[in-house]
Amino acid sequence: MGRIYRRGRVLWIQYSHRGETFRESTKSDLRREAAALLKRRMAEIGRGIARPGEADRLTFDELAGMLEDDYSLNERKSVGRARLSIRHLRSYFGRFVASEMTPDRVASYIRWRMEDPERPVKASTVRCEVAALKRMFTLAVQNGRLPYRPSFPRIEVDNIRTGFFEEDQLQAVIRELPEHLRPIALYAWRTGWRRGEIVSLRWAAVDMAAGVVRLEPGRTKNGEGRSFPFVADPVLQSLIRSQREWVHRIERATGQVIPWVFPKTNGHPVADFYGAWRAACRRAGVPGRLFHDFRRTAVRNLERAGVSRSVAMKLTGHKTEAVYRRYAIVSEADLAEGVAKLALVSGRRSADGFQRVWDGATSTVLAQSADLEASDLEAASSNPLETLVPGAGVEPARAEAQRILSPLRLPFRHPGMIHCTGKRNGARCL
Repeated sequence: MGRIYRRGRVLWIQYSHRGETFRESTKSDLRREAAALLKRRMAEIGRGIARPGEADRLTFDELAGMLEDDYSLNERKSVGRARLSIRHLRSYFGRFVASEMTPDRVASYIRWRMEDPERPVKASTVRCEVAALKRMFTLAVQNGRLPYRPSFPRIEVDNIRTGFFEEDQLQAVIRELPEHLRPIALYAWRTGWRRGEIVSLRWAAVDMAAGVVRLEPGRTKNGEGRSFPFVADPVLQSLIRSQREWVHRIERATGQVIPWVFPKTNGHPVADFYGAWRAACRRAGVPGRLFHDFRRTAVRNLERAGVSRSVAMKLTGHKTEAVYRRYAIVSEADLAEGVAKLALVSGRRSADGFQRVWDGATSTVLAQSADLEASDLEAASSNPLETLVPGAGVEPARAEAQRILSPLRLPFRHPGMIHCTGKRNGARCL
């Protein structure tokens, strides 16, 4: 139970929870506002909140700390992306407490980020940041710090990519890439693996005797293991063996053991090559292409080769067929090839035969048009202007001109139907 009392001109509320007494100022002299606040605090107690009124004290930094702890404890691979989202969110919500982070304020943040005149961001980026904020509130509810999570605005994003590489485009980009990045691009083109899975690949995962590359569970994005038998692909087999020899030469030159399959020329692992990739694509004449386009290209090549989707999904690491279908892009060349096959099957009928069918259909249409024109002329000649009445197909004579009506406005007499003209009273029926 609780009570409302006055201290000076301001009303206060008092309530107890788990043997502890809480007193809180309403910052108002209106009793209805004090009663509403007391009711809200009692509801929070009913929901199991450890300290009622926590939403008015819980800061953004505390919420962000919950999110970072959750990512660290669960060893999430996207912890770097979460920290980047926290940095942008802090620049706007850093001075607010949880109760002030309302849906309308989140909507203002979305507009602020997307309409920034200096550096506007895409909707997909803002959606990730709002998702991080939602996760903060969810953790606070689970930890008993907040009674509920507000309903934040939802951002619709349509960022399905459709890019892929043809072989000549691949060769042009590889020529422009630094030497240590060329094998990475070629490996991605043949396997469709993700960039992070390739640059973190170690020789311990490569079975040279069996000719198989194996990724253990937990090393992939979906957490499942994967195998790729490169021995069945001469191009990939040659790439792996030449890469092994190149790494051996670096080890002898530097006197170190290099565990990475695709290291830098100094033996260090490859981290980020976004700038080098963009520059190479620009010089190759395909600006704006993504490294992830290799993944779409590999899926398209598997589809072209007739590989079953169950096998293809195991090779590329797609967990669901719905996502796999998004990568199974059909190019205009594939569409043209499909039309050519259709034309080949339909080509059993000769061109001359088709022309005869076309000429016959055309002559029939022309004959019907001539018959219609003749019947129209005959009907017009049997209705002199001086005997015409309204509704007979030609308007009564006027001083200025005579106007022939459209056939759509000609009177229609259905068999068995009484047709009347003239006024309603004393009408003449035909």
